[in-house]
Amino acid sequence: MVSLSQQLFLGIDGGGSKCKARLENAQGELLGEGLSGPANPLRGIEQTTTSILDATQQALAEAGLNDASLAHIYAGIGLAGVNIPAYRQLVQNWQHPFAQMYVATDLHIACLGAHDGGDGAVIIAGTGSSGVSVIQGEYFEMGGHGFGVGDKGSGAWLGLTAVSKTLEALDDIGISTPLVEKVMQHLQVDCAHTLVEQITGKSPAFFAKLSPVVVEMANQQDPLALSIVRDGADYLNRMARRLLANKPPRFSMIGGVAQHIQKWMDDEVTQRISPTIHPPEIGAILLARSLV
Repeated sequence: MVSLSQQLFLGIDGGGSKCKARLENAQGELLGEGLSGPANPLRGIEQTTTSILDATQQALAEAGLNDASLAHIYAGIGLAGVNIPAYRQLVQNWQHPFAQMYVATDLHIACLGAHDGGDGAVIIAGTGSSGVSVIQGEYFEMGGHGFGVGDKGSGAWLGLTAVSKTLEALDDIGISTPLVEKVMQHLQVDCAHTLVEQITGKSPAFFAKLSPVVVEMANQQDPLALSIVRDGADYLNRMARRLLANKPPRFSMIGGVAQHIQKWMDDEVTQRISPTIHPPEIGAILLARSLV
């Protein structure tokens, strides 16, 4: 049995592009942090566990600790994709090295962190997109249906839509603006055929890397880019209104796309946004501490 003084708490925030780790001692002091690759089990459980362990190892190394410390770690693991029961079960079946592991969605830990463990609502607009409200024990979740069928307003969706619109322009059935050339330059292609070859089978993280190009061109008033970001912003507006209908005491938006797309969202929504109190990885630690 590990004594209270030996307990370590690990917070993992795993998404479609990266996995963050934060390690604290029993007193809540930061010991180390780590950053690794994608950790969404929809893209493969092996990649997910590899990213978690890599980020954890970095945090341990920064803390001056070795692998023996893994047995003292109580880990809160927040991941994209585990809102789908089959993928949550895959993660829970993992033969992890920790003293205990508590699995939650990336949404749940984001909400816990954003509101310091209190009630509230959160929209994530990063590689993917989703929303949640937690009010008096009532957990309401929306979006997060995955790349290709959902995740509208996210980085991956912005990139994928830009590619789709580029192909329409190259086929002369859609408008052609400077965004089309920017997309082709970014992907280093010169025609529709090479573009399709370049994107076939690529992950959400690949398409999310195109989102800064779309946002940059929208800021330059490119008509095609503007139509894409406004469509994404409209979806996030509708998601926000649905969450706000639950009357959360606080509402926040997080993720790499969130701060950029707010410019095109409705004022009545953005005026309700409160800054996050903590990042998601601290939310994951709050989860672990509450369950030990």
